[in-house]
Amino acid sequence: MGSLYKYYKPLTSICFSPPPTKSYLLHSIKIKTLFSPTKKTRLHRFFTSLTTSSQPSIKTIGGDAPAASPSSELWLYNTMSRKKELFKPKVEGKVGMYVCGVTAYDLSHIGHARVYVTFDVLLRYLKHLGYDVRYVRNFTDVDDKIIARANELGEDPICLSKRYCEEFLHDMVYLHCLPPSVEPRVSDHMPQIIDMIEQILDNGYAYRIDGDVYFSVDKLPEYGRLSGRKLEDNRAGERVAVDSRKKNPADFALWKSAKEGEPFWDSPWGPGRPGWHIECSAMSAAYLGHSFDIHGGGMDLVFPHHENEIAQSCAACRDSNISYWVHNGFVTIDSEKMSKSLGNFFTIRQAIDLYHPLALRLFLLGTHYRSPVNYSDVQLESASERIFYIYQTLHDCENILSQHHVTFEKDAIPPDTINDINKFHDTFVTSMSDDLHTPVLLSALSDPLKIINDMLHTRKGKKQTKRIVSIAALEKMVRNALMVLGLMPPTYSEALQQLREKALRRAKLTEDQILQKIEERTVARKDKDYEKSDAIRKDLAALGIALMDSPDGTNWRPAIPLALQEQQVAST
Repeated sequence: MGSLYKYYKPLTSICFSPPPTKSYLLHSIKIKTLFSPTKKTRLHRFFTSLTTSSQPSIKTIGGDAPAASPSSELWLYNTMSRKKELFKPKVEGKVGMYVCGVTAYDLSHIGHARVYVTFDVLLRYLKHLGYDVRYVRNFTDVDDKIIARANELGEDPICLSKRYCEEFLHDMVYLHCLPPSVEPRVSDHMPQIIDMIEQILDNGYAYRIDGDVYFSVDKLPEYGRLSGRKLEDNRAGERVAVDSRKKNPADFALWKSAKEGEPFWDSPWGPGRPGWHIECSAMSAAYLGHSFDIHGGGMDLVFPHHENEIAQSCAACRDSNISYWVHNGFVTIDSEKMSKSLGNFFTIRQAIDLYHPLALRLFLLGTHYRSPVNYSDVQLESASERIFYIYQTLHDCENILSQHHVTFEKDAIPPDTINDINKFHDTFVTSMSDDLHTPVLLSALSDPLKIINDMLHTRKGKKQTKRIVSIAALEKMVRNALMVLGLMPPTYSEALQQLREKALRRAKLTEDQILQKIEERTVARKDKDYEKSDAIRKDLAALGIALMDSPDGTNWRPAIPLALQEQQVAST
């Protein structure tokens, strides 16, 4: 990852920027389905379900509209049971999902991106299946790390955290993550937090010491069931504060008494602020109740955060129950977890300064969400090249379809195309319903994209019967799959231009310089100076710029730099 380092100044020099505008593709071709309702084919059902339920409309998240009946099964890996389970919501057609948000004291890194891209795909797929999803994702804006950072910078902790909350929201827009139904902040929920601590105390699961309130893990025999850790394995100093006053070294703070220079709130135990874990128990209960469907976050939260959440919630309410605990794997660098504490992280801003945000998203989805993913230049270059190919193919589709009026009338689509669509549909359903196996789905996109390119550009493909209708049907299928994955850009042409601009930045070239090289190569070829012509092509390829010759002339596109291609080949 040395190449990323060389592009960056210290974090403090990064300027905050306004978020991009959020818009979605308005397709210029109106495609009409005219199948009889009594004779719906698998093709029609696929198109209809994708069109009606996979649109990333903010208004439908957590809305009051009646939910459609789910159209397919979904199996999710439950950390609690350590196995995949068939998803069954507590209320038919509705889903309550809580995902732990960021502790806002710095710009978010690629590990954060993976968490929220993972749960954005889960959100999108649940909506695609017809569920009405209430998605809650919190902000931790009161925390030791925030206070420490604010003291370093001489800022008010709440103001500093508010600023980084806004920057996080910008990052989520860049990555095409849909906004949650609710985004509660700790500082706005002190009454709920204090009420829950009082309930835990009343139920005998906590104790007070000099203005502090601690949870007594000995009072809960089931403590450790999520992480599989035994009580004797939990030692003070391992993300558990060392305090000789505690009854058990593993006991954790529900309320911390005020210290000089720290923000505080009044409470029955004196001025202070909440511990880290209680906030999520209180806010999830406030917006989803004590019993809901999905609680998610990164694997690093299994212990102690989620373990302690379960303990608190059960201590406050005996009926507390969360059906599915879902956790994503780490992002690693050289097989070591990426984290701020280790100092081996890259912020989302640093990555998307050089790579398109949707290339970063594609990279993250290219590995199953529960497996570790290793962050590297070659992986991002590969994702950039892949997504350029996808958008170029669909852009070419758009251009040819704009010249035709296409309708999907009965028997209009050739049988071969219907077979191709049904094959992809089967893979789509099988992979996504099997614990969101996005790498399988991304791989399956290769076949329809290849078929489309053949029909667009090869002599044999151009001669196929009902070619335009086939192209339209395949393009719609790919487009809607990209919607479910959150990989659909506002327009193909805009995304392609942005991908080119990022490639130029990585190559440290301007487009005029490339065009000049193309002209020099054209002259060399006319003069039959093939050695110079090949040298120009190779020099550009080394920088990640591929030249494409055609009867109409020479164009360029982003590509994996030669050295990284060789590295990629060597690693496989």
